[in-house]
Amino acid sequence: MRMRRLSPEASPVDPAEEYAYPSGPASGPARPWLRANMIASVDGAATYDGRSGGLGGETDRRLFSLLRVLADAVIVGAGTVRAEGYGPARPDPAWERLRADRPATPALVIVSRSLRLDLDAPVFTAAPPDAPTIVLTTETADPGRLRAARDRAEVVTAGDDDVDFPTAVALLAGRGYSRLLCEGGPRILSQVAGADLLDELCLTVSPLLAAGASPRVLDGPPLPAPSGLRLAGALTDDEDFLFLRYVRRR
Repeated sequence: MRMRRLSPEASPVDPAEEYAYPSGPASGPARPWLRANMIASVDGAATYDGRSGGLGGETDRRLFSLLRVLADAVIVGAGTVRAEGYGPARPDPAWERLRADRPATPALVIVSRSLRLDLDAPVFTAAPPDAPTIVLTTETADPGRLRAARDRAEVVTAGDDDVDFPTAVALLAGRGYSRLLCEGGPRILSQVAGADLLDELCLTVSPLLAAGASPRVLDGPPLPAPSGLRLAGALTDDEDFLFLRYVRRR
């Protein structure tokens, strides 16, 4: 049995360097790099009491902010926006230097097939002009709701009965968003992985046991074949959280 330690020494790291996006696109000029950021308890629960925030700690919250700072656009499902109380992304002075040539915050892309959205919420009304909230929906969405969404946000349509993520990612790339971050929830991430678009998974393992019926970080039908990943980084903090970074095997 051949095993090895993840690191021979507990030396500090530069998080901005550790989590920097690759310099080139994932697969040709039209294909951005798509990273996901998720958290799970030791026993695999992706939420506690209905929210992922119930599993987190201070370092995880700071990492959440850093990964947003590094991204051009953040993709999130409407259910997660409601459950976690999302607002527009806020500038983080601690990482201001990392966005010197870009808007102060990434654009927020909310995925909603039904368009049952609170369009008066700050996530729509308080979004900065240079980082607008974008609604990602289908071509067959309810026309009335579609008109209402267009009054409060930019709208991108891709797919008929469900959002077609390969088309959506290509459309976002056409807007100049080459560094994408998916914050889930688990159903959205399952669709992204099922479309073979997931290049990197940043997984925080929370040192908690949760039990219950919480979903896993991917919540959907089985993939046609399990996706192979390669461990690209493993970090920890003083609270015993484990911060894993996996990239797809090619």
